[in-house]
Amino acid sequence: MTYSTDSGIGSLLSPLVRDMPPSGIRKFFDYAAGRKDVISLGVGEPDFVTPKPVRDACIRALEKGRTSYTPNAGLPELREAIAGYLSARFEVDYDPADEVLVTVGSSEAIDLALRALITDGDEILIPVPCYISYSPIAYLGGGKAVQIATRAENQFKLTAEALTAKLTPRSKVLVLCYPNNPTGGVMTYEDWLPIARIAEERNLVVIADEIYAELTYGGSHTSFASLPGMKDRTLLVNGFSKAFAMTGWRVGYACGPRELLSAMLKIHQYTVMCAPILGQIAALESLQIGMEEMGFMVESYDGRRRSFVKGLREIGLPCHEPLGSFYAFPSIAHTGLSSERFAQRLLEEAGVVTVPGHVFGDGGEGFIRCAYASSQAQLDEALERMRAFLRRL
Repeated sequence: MTYSTDSGIGSLLSPLVRDMPPSGIRKFFDYAAGRKDVISLGVGEPDFVTPKPVRDACIRALEKGRTSYTPNAGLPELREAIAGYLSARFEVDYDPADEVLVTVGSSEAIDLALRALITDGDEILIPVPCYISYSPIAYLGGGKAVQIATRAENQFKLTAEALTAKLTPRSKVLVLCYPNNPTGGVMTYEDWLPIARIAEERNLVVIADEIYAELTYGGSHTSFASLPGMKDRTLLVNGFSKAFAMTGWRVGYACGPRELLSAMLKIHQYTVMCAPILGQIAALESLQIGMEEMGFMVESYDGRRRSFVKGLREIGLPCHEPLGSFYAFPSIAHTGLSSERFAQRLLEEAGVVTVPGHVFGDGGEGFIRCAYASSQAQLDEALERMRAFLRRL
């Protein structure tokens, strides 16, 4: 028997993890670390704190000693509240007993779903630009991420033609992210119908990440699972981080077919066991009394959205109209700089953190992502700094 003479841990790491690039978003946070007078438009996090009644509910729970595990699938009363919320807001009905799973943020739900579905070589279809985690999760599960580029001239919508062009006999899962991070693009009921037909014809499982569902401006969100015939092949993923200002509580959920939820629950049981009880209590309180607070926050984001996008255009950065989430995705192609170089120079020379578009996948080069979840004063100051930076280019 022979043994490796290299005693370093690095030689023992999984090649899958060793060869995986780090987050392109984290890179820019690291650039900004320790710098003073930096305005960050890079973090997808509300500037609101969790509403006081929700915090108070958790304080009361702590005083009563509620610090135990919960059922693996989540508190029964929270699952019932989630089912009621989805039925009332998005017209899709789930049985809280076995069609709702509470997870550690929506990211865990996506991870569980892909691990439950993927066998080696399966193709995971992902419209891009999109949230950066989908492709790495598919890769870690032995799947192949297939990117479907969307375009600004089409408001970054997924089209039937673009989807069909990427289909192969190995296509298995379609991951959807609308309202979209990073572009702010949305899909209407009419936009979804041809996508739904393809999903049915090609027997695709659909993972619909709808974490920004409540952050839809100028119209209502259409849940993919609510389309005719789609509930039985769709996993609806959502959570409390964005619209309810609960990022640090780490509570998300997945709703879908019993067989898929059961498989996901097995993995969930062996990895995290259950979502934190205080986060679940906070989520329940948010659904019971926090809808008015959420409405106020959404109204505020909408005002910032209109002001910020107008400002981007005025300083010379073309930007399509983002109708969802809290991101703008302006084009910087006319500057002659790559997205990476533009974002790096903007940070170094103007003290404004953005995220280069290429980290979000094909079609993202030539854009930067700007989160307008910061205060209006910070957004106004960021625009002034960006204006001065562009003049110096």
